[in-house]
Amino acid sequence: MSQALAHNIIAEADYLATEERASVRHELVGGEMHAMAGASERHNRIAGNIFFHLRAATRSKTCRAFMADMKLRLGQGALFYYPDAMLVCDPTDDHPHYKQAPCFIAEVLSPATAKIDVREKWSSYQTLPGLRYYLLVDAERLWAKCYSTNATGQWFEQELSAEDRLEIDCGDAHITLTLNDIYEDTGLLL
Repeated sequence: MSQALAHNIIAEADYLATEERASVRHELVGGEMHAMAGASERHNRIAGNIFFHLRAATRSKTCRAFMADMKLRLGQGALFYYPDAMLVCDPTDDHPHYKQAPCFIAEVLSPATAKIDVREKWSSYQTLPGLRYYLLVDAERLWAKCYSTNATGQWFEQELSAEDRLEIDCGDAHITLTLNDIYEDTGLLL
């Protein structure tokens, strides 16, 4: 005889209250909380490098750069993720604990998270009306891919090479990223 597994579905308000007190971050997917694993030093350096360039370009601008501790709310609160970096230029997106309208999101891939970042999160992120760029960066090797959208909402993908310059235009911020910018001080430079 089989036994049904019980799933504890948590409401958005309960999730947010739990996260306020939690010592470990959790993402909320389908009403279930999933603890986030710690990241490697290289993962942190890559995410930090991306954030550094976002923050430098948004000083004294309306756009705001965030890193891994700011939640992203999707699906009317059914999903909460913690992107490695994101850029928000909508001044009405002002909740102190989560954002809902980023124009740029970056995820650093690790062996444990790559499939989720490439499939599940990308599928969810595409539903964000203001999202213009989704950057995936591998923490184990020199590899980055950016999905970007045009004015008609069509998505394009670009795998970055050593010569490429990723131009990010969101609101009043203009950011240029290269693989050297992304992988600086990681031991994986070109």
